[in-house]
Amino acid sequence: MATEKEMNEAAFDKIASELDASAEIIRSRQDQKQVVINDFSKERKRYHQGKISEKALAASVPRIRKELQRLSKEIRKNINELGREASRTKSFAQHQSPKNFRVSVSGISSSKRTKKASHRTHKRKR
Repeated sequence: MATEKEMNEAAFDKIASELDASAEIIRSRQDQKQVVINDFSKERKRYHQGKISEKALAASVPRIRKELQRLSKEIRKNINELGREASRTKSFAQHQSPKNFRVSVSGISSSKRTKKASHRTHKRKR
């Protein structure tokens, strides 16, 4: 009897949840980076209001720069990981491509197609 492929839903759910988790990590890192940027903007505002000295503001610049670079590096790393997981998801989905069936009066059968070798790629034995 001919049967259609069935997707392993548990495996697909696992892959989908990994994609979702990676996307959430990227979003949280972006939120962290925005918090650092907002905090520095507040410090600059306090400097312009005369509440802190220029020396105090200048002292925080290297720390803020280092933190922003670290977060940017983590975001890029997480984006690359998300890309790998997306490729895995695509590969999983491609394995679900439908089978071809041949229907006739005598019944249903799956047609097994084989790829024919090209004359140009294979040398003939003489």
